[in-house]
Amino acid sequence: MLRKAKPYWSIDPEDAVDWTLRGPSAYPTRMEAVTETEHILGLSRELLDDIELDRLPSDKLLLKANRLARLTGSEEVRKWLSLEMNGYYDGDSVSLKYMTLTGRWVNFAERKGWWGPLAQQQANLDSLRSRLEGSKLTSVSGDATLGAINVTHRNQATLTNSIATFAGIQSRVLGLLHTFVAGVYYERQFADAAASTFEFYKRDVDALIAERAGGVLEKFPTVIARLREGDAEAVSQALTTCRRILEAFSDSVYPPRDGTYELGGNELKLDASKHQNRLNVYVAERTQSSSRRARLRQNLANLFDRVSTGVHNDVTVEEAHSLFLNVYLFLGELLHLGQANGNVTEVP
Repeated sequence: MLRKAKPYWSIDPEDAVDWTLRGPSAYPTRMEAVTETEHILGLSRELLDDIELDRLPSDKLLLKANRLARLTGSEEVRKWLSLEMNGYYDGDSVSLKYMTLTGRWVNFAERKGWWGPLAQQQANLDSLRSRLEGSKLTSVSGDATLGAINVTHRNQATLTNSIATFAGIQSRVLGLLHTFVAGVYYERQFADAAASTFEFYKRDVDALIAERAGGVLEKFPTVIARLREGDAEAVSQALTTCRRILEAFSDSVYPPRDGTYELGGNELKLDASKHQNRLNVYVAERTQSSSRRARLRQNLANLFDRVSTGVHNDVTVEEAHSLFLNVYLFLGELLHLGQANGNVTEVP
């Protein structure tokens, strides 16, 4: 029914739809080890299939999508889905926005449109299609034949136009729903792949650090704890610990020694105070790529520069997090360089 806006009330649907449709055995219990990310990924994948394969009626589809929106914290989508389940109303920016996006306006200036929920629009669509099917002429004769045919054609054209309106609303709703679900699915799929990749790499790096520089691992929790506090003093302490991590790592993988080392035409001292020199020599002895050496040398110089005491006040908590992660990845890359080559031969 075409009407003007009326006062709106809303309910917050529960998640019973999945339980009733698929049964309790289809979903893990709270005791099973399923992370929220895995649950969201699985739910969004199911919803994509539900939409693309037309597996669920619209009311169940909206309830299931509302669950996904709640899990992902998508408040605007939740409100829109509530409007699709309970009806739209005037005077609200989200309601008016989705009235436009779903093609419901008949006359925007007069606020006339199809304010009802999606189920109502679909009922209108089904009714119009039945009327169109019933309007087909089967047998007409006599003097009124031409007039009857003309009237029927006009009625059928009106019905067809109305069908197009409601079918368009339905199509736009499903399109918006598909866009939201697909966005969640691909975002979570990438996040899951990235997390899995980093976790695999982290286990490998942790094992290497424990084997080659075990004392370094003990300092990581201190940095994390300080960064979580977030104030300037805590950030300064975290950066100081990052510097100590680099120095302790240098002492473990390339201990201090007498003499010098020629690298790039420079004589590098290798005594206890020259942590940066020793790490550069460590790199030089384990890779023949001059471009990789240059990159690692620059990265090391940047790290030492930013974790130095004199620049702590210039480092934000966000940069401090990035520096800590960079230190960790830098140590991991150095430990993956392998054994020393014995002599230094530069190649591009």
